[in-house]
Amino acid sequence: MATATAVIEMPGPDADHASSKDAAIPLQDQSKPAQRAPLAPFEQGNSLTVDALQRWDRPRINTYRLAAIFFAFLNFGMNDGSYGALVPYIEADYDISYVVTSLVFLSPFAGYTVAALFSDRLHVLFGRRGIAMLGPASKIIAYIVISTHPPYPAVVAILALAGLGNGLLDAAWNAWIGTLAHTNQLLGILHGFYGLGATISPLIATSMITKANLGWWTFFYLMTGLVTVEFITGSLAFWAETGTKYVEVNRADGVERGMTRQSLKQKVTWICSIFLLCYVGLEVSLGGWIVNFMITVRHGEPFSSGMTATGFWLGLTIGRVSLGFLTPKIGERLAVSVYLLVSVGFELIFWLVPQFIVSAVAVALVGFFIGPIFPSTIIAVTKLLPPEMHVAAIGFSAAIGGGGAAL
Repeated sequence: MATATAVIEMPGPDADHASSKDAAIPLQDQSKPAQRAPLAPFEQGNSLTVDALQRWDRPRINTYRLAAIFFAFLNFGMNDGSYGALVPYIEADYDISYVVTSLVFLSPFAGYTVAALFSDRLHVLFGRRGIAMLGPASKIIAYIVISTHPPYPAVVAILALAGLGNGLLDAAWNAWIGTLAHTNQLLGILHGFYGLGATISPLIATSMITKANLGWWTFFYLMTGLVTVEFITGSLAFWAETGTKYVEVNRADGVERGMTRQSLKQKVTWICSIFLLCYVGLEVSLGGWIVNFMITVRHGEPFSSGMTATGFWLGLTIGRVSLGFLTPKIGERLAVSVYLLVSVGFELIFWLVPQFIVSAVAVALVGFFIGPIFPSTIIAVTKLLPPEMHVAAIGFSAAIGGGGAAL
């Protein structure tokens, strides 16, 4: 039976996500239930079957959710940033070589890989509420074990559980912010909080060890407390985000099928994954080994060498927040190309000029210019893939990026 239709024109609510030309949308008569058709990427704003893009402050609950996510990424950054300050003391404590010490970078990669394979399925089963609980819970268990100063093999093994928690949260929160208006700016601020955590953690860890004469493992007393707060705030903020709601909103046909396999068939997923493999390898190598390099090669004092890691992460934080507002104005592709070229120049200065101060300033500037590259890559994924693939694709890309850290 024929259905009466009317045609109206609606502009998209946000320039970052809307198509360049408004689309004409047929409306079905109420006498027959409307069928919800799958949407092409970035056409949500032109469909009457989908709500307008949410903002950071609308609905009001998003304000609390963003605060919880920012705090989670602060802890995430503190976890990653602490390795550079702790590695020399872990090496001395267990009397192990560089190669054996580097296993602390490899172990979280295993956890990230598991998170990439099951993140989308966990979203379907438990929703974002489940992720907000499972991620921090995994890290709390890992930190409690490490804080008991166990044998080194136990440290390496349990860090995989911390990697699992970080991997789940990394994919979930990046994908969720990718659904909001003004994605560039919000992701820049989000990853700025990561950089802030990575900035302050070397300072805290170094001070605890060199000034207070505490063992390196006592740093994880602090991490256990912070992640416990993260567990509570995240669970409360996303309590209404169940698995059923996730399927209704993120599956066009409402079917609870997994998206990992489909996302792996997309060239975009693999290109971004390989790019992040190189990028995260650079970022974590600099942040993780800079203290050791400044002590052994530049012959710096332990405390001042520890501060170079703080300088690197501070530069990364400022770069992510400030350049996050510039990047969308000139375009992600051009911006990332310029940031990479400038970073290479400062990296050469860091390498070729054998002066402690020059190296410290150069590595901070490298951090500043590579800072916005990771969020820009996440934005590319959210622009080029449909929303239902975001969690799986971002999770996989982040896991491969973790492989760069391990290498």
